Amino acid sequence: MEKIASPQGTKDLLNKYPFVFQKKFGQNFLIDTHVLNKIIDAAEITKEDCVLEIGPGIGSVTEELIEHAGKVIAVEIDKQLIPILEEQFGQKENFRLIHQDILKVDLKKLIEEESPNKRIKVVANLPYYITTPIIMHLLENELPIESITIMVQKEVADRLSSPPGNKQYGAITVAVNYYAKPYLVANVPRNCFMPRPNVDSAVLRLTLNETSGVEVNNRAQLFKIIKASFLQRRKTLLNALAANADLGLPKEELKTLLEDSHVGASTRGETLSLQEFARLSDYIDAFRTQKKS
Repeated sequence: MEKIASPQGTKDLLNKYPFVFQKKFGQNFLIDTHVLNKIIDAAEITKEDCVLEIGPGIGSVTEELIEHAGKVIAVEIDKQLIPILEEQFGQKENFRLIHQDILKVDLKKLIEEESPNKRIKVVANLPYYITTPIIMHLLENELPIESITIMVQKEVADRLSSPPGNKQYGAITVAVNYYAKPYLVANVPRNCFMPRPNVDSAVLRLTLNETSGVEVNNRAQLFKIIKASFLQRRKTLLNALAANADLGLPKEELKTLLEDSHVGASTRGETLSLQEFARLSDYIDAFRTQKKS
């Protein structure tokens, strides 16, 4: 039989069921086995692993994950796809299907029930409109995740893996680097999907840091500074931070802090690395403490 992740395999499966593509879910199914192999290789799936698959669709990647992993937990939001996935894989002992929105799943509880004492590998094909919320949901909730291998729009992959100073570099880039090391695995042209999307995609792997990507005294403040620095990219760091009410620091004090931390008042946020943001945050934190005493 043809693999599901092939043009004929996908056509055969879709002809078998009364399925209607849902634009709101950004459904584009992989039909290229070479790309499929790159995903499996990049995720380094073994029989020792429990894989959390987000958005399995018709099972293009699921089929291969089941063959390679010890266990696969697939979370699918579209009720149309549940009968397809159940019929295809329901008899597999190492497969569990959950019909729910991934952002509403209690992932800590799920992982404890399905794979206690094991780190999880996440594999996902994410639509553009919800890519960032899902990635940050996975990163921020202190889950036992080893890596996240995702198919996303190429523009998103470029942004997440961009170095400082690049036009794609933004607040999400810095935030992701705090939690994980991004690696661009492969670019994927639009003709590798059915239906064919309007943009190209890419496979990105995020390897989670065992500890945070940088030492910082006040994580909440660090993320406030990062967010404020990119709200208006053309502003200097001094003007961007001074305009942010959350920080609550007068412009003159900020200017001194920026100069003392060797960041510079005329610098723009898009040029700073995570380490430089952390240094600035610690300077501000120390200044606040001194001011209180």
